[in-house]
Amino acid sequence: MEIQKAGLYTQSGAQVPLQGVDVTGELLGGHARVRVRQRYRNTESKPVEAVYVFPLPSDATLTAFSMECAGRRVQGVLKEREEAFRAYDDAVTAGHGAALLDQERPNVFTAQVGNLLPGEETLVEVEFLQAIQVEEGCVRWALPTLVAPRYIPGAPTGDRSAHGSAEPTNRVPDADRITPPVGDARYGLTLDLLLALGREVVVESPSHKLDISRAEGGTRVKLSQPHVALDRDLVLSIRSPDTSTPLTTLVTHRMGEEPGSFALTVVPDLLGMAAGPRRQEVVFVVDTSGSMDGESLPQAQGALRLCLRHLREGDRFNIIAFENSFRLFSPEPVTFTQKTLEQADRWVAALNASGGTELLQPMVAAMQAAPDGVVVLLTDGQVGNESEILNAVMGARKTARIYSFGIGTNVSDVLLKDLARQTGGAVEFIHPGERIDDKVVAQFSRALAPRVTGVEVRFEGVEASELAPAEPPQLVDGTPWSLFGRYTTPGSGKLVLKGKSGAETFSLSIPVSFPAQSDRPAVEKLWAAERIRAWQDAALVGRRAQSLKERIVQLALAHGIVTPYTSFVVVEERTGERRASGQPETRVVPVNAPAGWAMFGTAKREEAEGAVLGASSGGSASRRAKVAMLSKPMPPGAPPPPPRMPAPMAAAPAAPPSPARAAPAPKEAKKKGGFFSALFEDKAPAPREAEPVMDALSDDGEAEESAEELASMSRAAPMAEKAASEQVFATGGGVGLLEQQLASGLWAGTGPGAEPVRQARATALALLELLRQGITSSHALHGAQVKKAVEALLALVPQLGGAPDVAELVLGVAWLVAAGPRTRGRIAQAAQPIAGLSSRLENEVALRQHVDALAAR
Repeated sequence: MEIQKAGLYTQSGAQVPLQGVDVTGELLGGHARVRVRQRYRNTESKPVEAVYVFPLPSDATLTAFSMECAGRRVQGVLKEREEAFRAYDDAVTAGHGAALLDQERPNVFTAQVGNLLPGEETLVEVEFLQAIQVEEGCVRWALPTLVAPRYIPGAPTGDRSAHGSAEPTNRVPDADRITPPVGDARYGLTLDLLLALGREVVVESPSHKLDISRAEGGTRVKLSQPHVALDRDLVLSIRSPDTSTPLTTLVTHRMGEEPGSFALTVVPDLLGMAAGPRRQEVVFVVDTSGSMDGESLPQAQGALRLCLRHLREGDRFNIIAFENSFRLFSPEPVTFTQKTLEQADRWVAALNASGGTELLQPMVAAMQAAPDGVVVLLTDGQVGNESEILNAVMGARKTARIYSFGIGTNVSDVLLKDLARQTGGAVEFIHPGERIDDKVVAQFSRALAPRVTGVEVRFEGVEASELAPAEPPQLVDGTPWSLFGRYTTPGSGKLVLKGKSGAETFSLSIPVSFPAQSDRPAVEKLWAAERIRAWQDAALVGRRAQSLKERIVQLALAHGIVTPYTSFVVVEERTGERRASGQPETRVVPVNAPAGWAMFGTAKREEAEGAVLGASSGGSASRRAKVAMLSKPMPPGAPPPPPRMPAPMAAAPAAPPSPARAAPAPKEAKKKGGFFSALFEDKAPAPREAEPVMDALSDDGEAEESAEELASMSRAAPMAEKAASEQVFATGGGVGLLEQQLASGLWAGTGPGAEPVRQARATALALLELLRQGITSSHALHGAQVKKAVEALLALVPQLGGAPDVAELVLGVAWLVAAGPRTRGRIAQAAQPIAGLSSRLENEVALRQHVDALAAR
């Protein structure tokens, strides 16, 4: 593709009508309202139709669609999908201007803009709402910018209905609707976002350079450079040092005498009410397909190594790596020990990326291996058969929960979020440059945290109905829990949540107040979207499925929400010279090659410049019936669609690791807090480069072995691995101590006294030395190991009754190296029986002096 004065051209002479994408909006206390404006300009001498397949967040609720041309702005109308298409097709055929917005998947949309007139600019704007949740005191907001290529399994079948680079198959019948061509997409992205959170915030991005300024009502965020390439997710990390203001837990909307809507968020504190499972079955499933080549696979390997290091004594685990086929680390799950950890490290280090993303069979195998356990999936999520995989997993599952890591610059989040929502798990997204250790620790905290199952909801003093989700999810310690609903009568009362925490009965009462008047219209649309989402999860068939579809359409039309069954259409009635004659030629807008994907290297990028965007004429009959004629085959030199691979076959499994003895492992991280979390927590995850992080994570695992075990492992390891380890540990002071940390998180102690006392003192002294070197729980590379040590010490404190000085030293050091109010809350609670220690915790200078004195004894 080359730039000419009149616009963007392909080598065939067809022009690209999309000139740029502008994103504006506001991130408010509980939700985001965002507008995505697409700028089209026809620089040809005849009318054309533009077709652009683009992404939005999968949990976005599309609420408005408009078109502006010749100084006139026309609002879109929501109709049933086929009715909207007919209105669009009739308008274009009659020579009027028109635009259509279809949902292909929850995160994939198609905009068609018909009869773009020569020399005229047309603006198409999509507006969406999105609920925002606070996780560990930080808001992470991500906007996808392109529909990346995905693996399309199955045999070609059926007729085309769109212009995608892949043919429809028996397993992905809409493949041609979700695979836009990859080409030299030189249109760019601009951003203007207002963060109106009612306080000062710190904004960081691992994906883009930002221009941040103070603005009336909040903080304004723009990109440092305008018109950046749409080749990676736009990721913002937002935090504030102000932890005093609590999270708004109940937001309502009610105008006049109409029914009201509410959104309730609870962050449960289950500390002391239940313990995590004593023993866990964990199966790791890691994607090694071709789309993971480049930056994504090292990210996944680093996350996987860190996951392994947070297993506990008695846990059993296995690893499945997949591409076209899949293979196992061991034929059966093995017990977590120092020896199996070392063997798993070497197995993970040998993984490489190639082939297709055949995810279905390895996920079913994981469900069968741990039907009541935990499955951890590491993938970029780029598959076309999402529904097929979800149905197969849910069919093979008993009570297993799925925790996913979406790795890379362009993650398709639909499948990962659906797996998490329907199994009671969770999902984290890791963009290159984001801190991995905090995300991995957070995921394992969720997986092993106390939880309440069989949750029942009852309102007292007020009435609520049409709740969404209809089946309340489990309550997980420290994880936001949300409920949407409607009310007809204002009043005050309470919400009572009941369930089971292990064998014990759980009950939580929360005061609620439903006002007579409240102007938060976003709440009503978010309620309707959540209600529709819950209905779509229902596996109904036959007449009930048709009835449910009609119910979804009715609710979507009532609240103006795009669904798979409803679309926005806008028609600009034209007269005179502005009314076109004949059928416009179609221009399919190409997308960028995803950033960081090795499969789109320099050579392939050059090949992509020869891609044709798909231009041809059509007749007056239904445009969808003839779209196969409009979609010409891509010429030689264009990037091919992702390859279809044969069905997977399980490869011969690795030899089973031999059992070995492991040091005791601590309980997983728990955080202290009230029923409702603060909006922000005083924690600063700093962006950093991906490669050094990966090197450190792949080698820091040796810090959990004793010195003797480490020496043995080093002798057995390849020389390159040993050299890399030595290089990492030479980069900062104090890290030599981390080499001696036991798998339990403690350090071995010597001298007189019981073993718990010796280990507690040795660990406290080690942490004190690390503190002097600037290594605390918030350290970029070694924070996870410090957190594990703090958890191990807190578990050991009850055994230190005969050594009060050691207990005081342990708690004082733990306070100094810990970060986050919930962990410090646990330390303060444990310090209460020790005279004078609680007051010292309020003065860190005095505490540091006291701890130094205790350490010198």
